[in-house]
Amino acid sequence: MDAKILIESFAEFARSKNVDRPTMIRILEDVFRAMIRKKFESDENFDVTINADKGDLEIFRIREIVDDNSEDIWDFDKISLSDAQKIEPDFEVGEEVYEKIELEEFGRRAVQMARQTLIQRIKDLEKDLLFSKYEEQVGEIISAEVYQILGREILLIDSEGNELILPKGEQISKDRFRKGDSVKSIVHRVDMINGNPKVILSRTSPVFLERLFENEVPEIHDGTVLITNCVREAGDRAKVAVRSLDPDVDPVGACVGLKGSRVQAIIRELQKENIDIARYDEDPAVFIAHALNPAKVIRVNIMSEEERRVEVIVSDDQLSVAIGKRGQNVRLAAKLTGWNIDVRSHADQQRAAAEETVIETAPLSAPEDIS
Repeated sequence: MDAKILIESFAEFARSKNVDRPTMIRILEDVFRAMIRKKFESDENFDVTINADKGDLEIFRIREIVDDNSEDIWDFDKISLSDAQKIEPDFEVGEEVYEKIELEEFGRRAVQMARQTLIQRIKDLEKDLLFSKYEEQVGEIISAEVYQILGREILLIDSEGNELILPKGEQISKDRFRKGDSVKSIVHRVDMINGNPKVILSRTSPVFLERLFENEVPEIHDGTVLITNCVREAGDRAKVAVRSLDPDVDPVGACVGLKGSRVQAIIRELQKENIDIARYDEDPAVFIAHALNPAKVIRVNIMSEEERRVEVIVSDDQLSVAIGKRGQNVRLAAKLTGWNIDVRSHADQQRAAAEETVIETAPLSAPEDIS
């Protein structure tokens, strides 16, 4: 294989992998210099010129001419006068000899090895580029196509043919995909395993819900409305706390949209996951009351600032709503607000208060007569 065929085949392969020209040239030069070092021990006195577009390669060995009796005659960057004059009779001591080295001089095996090395370098570079590309997109929404459904994960491909992974644990329980479906998710993380990048996607992360709101609600996208926190039990229920930087913009109304159009689009994407949107308030009692939506709260008592513990009083018919199925509503409200929430019905609270009053007012027993 001559230099032209080698370089052209490599350049075509590199272009198919979207490798830019400077990087392509750098890889070619690195590989050829490695060949030089293997054959001549050093590449310091070699000039390598590559034109990848035309497939041209020029390698020149540069050596200083020294007298035949010089002590430096065996240095790798020196050549004796007699040897130099075999190349060009007019050479004199002190001049430099530029000797062109043809690729064939390295031997067929070395050239074949160089070809394999070039391909491997591109594949390694492709892996590094893939890792860097998706590492920068962690937390961002992407769309990819399903091409294989396995027991513990779904394999997808992006627009460039890169393989992405959506593990079972990162899928919403109601997700049902078929080959060829387009799937929205966020880039959850990128792992490098044995030199191979693994792009892990997620549809269960709270960040995915935040990004969906950013896409659907212009006020969030432009920064007028802020999401202060977001918690989920994916596929079942979620709570989102929002606040507005503009007093004329209702943050909850902006997220819900006209007739619920904005939030309904998100609910459909999340397989009918119930979404409660709570207005953030700097007063923890007010915020907690909002977070327990759809329950109607009578009163919030701050029991301990240090332990961040509150007692929430609701009417009897609102107790089950406030707690939620299997405690889900109060559990998510606690995560959203960062407070430990104890929900009690108004009747229970009154009974407890009455019992405390009875204990406090009960008469003391008369002292025994010990006389």
